[in-house]
Amino acid sequence: MKRVITAMLIIVLAVLIYDFFQLFNYHGELRKTFSVLERKLNQFKEDNLELRADLEYFSDVRNLEKELRSRFNYKKP
Repeated sequence: MKRVITAMLIIVLAVLIYDFFQLFNYHGELRKTFSVLERKLNQFKEDNLELRADLEYFSDVRNLEKELRSRFNYKKP
């Protein structure tokens, strides 16, 4: 009877250890995914700041006119 109980305990322990390692690997994958998403978020934040700065710059008619002249060789009549 002791051998049966010992064998069952060993099987349960093996299953628990297997599940633990699966969770550990899954956690590693989630950390990698989180890292990638965090980098993308930071890039989007930087892009957003640049776009806001451009929007503020081009909101001024003088700056917009200056940019049109430089890019498209626009001249006043």
